[in-house]
Amino acid sequence: MIKRTFKGYQGIGYLLIATNIFGLMLAAEQASFARQPKRLLVVTVAKGFRHDSIPTVERVLQQLSEKSRSFTVDYARTDDELAAKTTPQALRNYDGIVFAHTSGDLPLVNRQAFLDWIKAGHAFIGTHSATDTFKGFPEYIDMIGGQFESHGPQVSVQCHLEDPNHPATKGLRTSFTVFDEIYLFSKFNRANVHVLLALDQHPNTKQPGYYPLAWYRKYGKGRVFYTALGHRDDVLESDWFRQHLLGGIQWALGQAK
Repeated sequence: MIKRTFKGYQGIGYLLIATNIFGLMLAAEQASFARQPKRLLVVTVAKGFRHDSIPTVERVLQQLSEKSRSFTVDYARTDDELAAKTTPQALRNYDGIVFAHTSGDLPLVNRQAFLDWIKAGHAFIGTHSATDTFKGFPEYIDMIGGQFESHGPQVSVQCHLEDPNHPATKGLRTSFTVFDEIYLFSKFNRANVHVLLALDQHPNTKQPGYYPLAWYRKYGKGRVFYTALGHRDDVLESDWFRQHLLGGIQWALGQAK
């Protein structure tokens, strides 16, 4: 009787140990899954003006991917690659997309399906001339938050930080100087986005006003981050811009609050 009781306790002990081990294995597996890098498609097709800094954008994104290990990058550099990698079926392979200095009307197979994919819970990151893309497609302009209108000569401007708590702006000074090509926008509604960086005067005339440079927004269940800066190679390669871009990417992918 005593032996049976002991064996019963012993059996219960083994069961508890096995349950704990299984629980730990499951937790480790879930943690590992949570740490799996997200998959980004980087589009550098340009049907309008093509920036000389596109190779630098690609290199910076690759370096951020390798250093952070939070996402991987695949590229669509040609019309054929873009058409093949942005079908509704192919987009299932990605967690988000980067329009890196794109311009003009890109050869997407299905524009509306692409926007629906973002809205369903995927990430969109746009750099610089991503707002000079799909000018005749109002739904795209609404998604990204504004449309490129014009720019003057490259100039030194004083950027003002509007949200110090966002991952794309953490660590940046409240006010800092950048020499770059500064975009002016049309079809921009401040109420529809959360502005991160802005100017309080016209970049070239220095007349007082409000000129946004970077912002983010929710788009359905998706997340959109855009920065107008990065025309120049030295801006793209600067430490502050790399952190700015990385924070925006990680927020859009849901990896940073």
